[in-house]
Amino acid sequence: MVVQICCSVDFAYFLKRLRDEYPNEKIVGYFYNPNIHPYAEYMLRYYDTVRIAKKYGIEVELGSYDLERWMDCVKGQEMEPERGERCQSCFDFRMEETAKFAVKNSENLITTTLLMSPKKTHAQLEKSLSEICDKYWLNFIAPDYRKGGGTQAQMKLAKDEKLYHQKFCGCIYGLKAMNKFSLEADLFSPINRQILPNSIEQRAKFYAQDFKDKSIKKDKFINYRLLKGVVKFNQKAVKSYFLFNSHFDRNFIKFSIDKECDEFYADKECVLLLSFAKFCEISKVKFKSFDEFLATTLSVSDELEIRAKIFGYYSFSPIIIVEKLQKAEVKIEAISKIYSDIREILV
Repeated sequence: MVVQICCSVDFAYFLKRLRDEYPNEKIVGYFYNPNIHPYAEYMLRYYDTVRIAKKYGIEVELGSYDLERWMDCVKGQEMEPERGERCQSCFDFRMEETAKFAVKNSENLITTTLLMSPKKTHAQLEKSLSEICDKYWLNFIAPDYRKGGGTQAQMKLAKDEKLYHQKFCGCIYGLKAMNKFSLEADLFSPINRQILPNSIEQRAKFYAQDFKDKSIKKDKFINYRLLKGVVKFNQKAVKSYFLFNSHFDRNFIKFSIDKECDEFYADKECVLLLSFAKFCEISKVKFKSFDEFLATTLSVSDELEIRAKIFGYYSFSPIIIVEKLQKAEVKIEAISKIYSDIREILV
């Protein structure tokens, strides 16, 4: 039996029930979900699926990330609501690839863990399985394990196994419909690949840990994202770096620097500009050049320690590093967000 797997939370309980009802059936896992966006979220869900699958003795095959093909499949249905026509097209797309995988591996029975999701319509999934299996001469099963307290048992098992419980269904259109900034922030990644607090990359690192003898707790904290940051000297954009937690009340500010210097503080705007040389002196970091610094990943914790040396802890005043400070009319265009967020921590 080929089981198309959407995530570890739906998979764990679904597998348990399948084994109870089909004890003699060999189960092959197939993780095929090119609808999941962004790619880091896709891999996070896959890694957590593999983690629990290994515990249960199941091998999971990773399908290709056919994002462009999937987007072509749902083109014109971008504004459809959850459980609408876009979802039906998405199910058809994934079930067809699951059927092809089954045929390739000489399996004649398929199903999907999507049947466990309370956000999905059982009728849509059964329709998709039926039509695709008719096309490929396969059999399918579409059990409804959500009934009779199944959903509650599923959530308990997920909690006991410390599974990654995703914040949203998966696709970019569903994410947009939720209109929640803490989710949209997941789509932003720094050019230097810095791992941001509660980002998908950070959660992937978290769920790669050994959870033995530890429990997961939810922690509310203040998170930060810089969405845009441009510095111009005399109308010309210059290379710059905005230290983490540099928050702006206004999206556009301007002031003048009256001479060459290594640091300049715009008192009215609470903005500190540092030359690269001055930043290295304060932070004690060593780089051969400003370009090397821009391409290097300082951790958020390192940046916060550097910020603490300048303004103290809990500061959100903008600190911006440029290669050199010169006499100039300075214009800064910036968009930043400070927001309440919830992360998982190990206790």
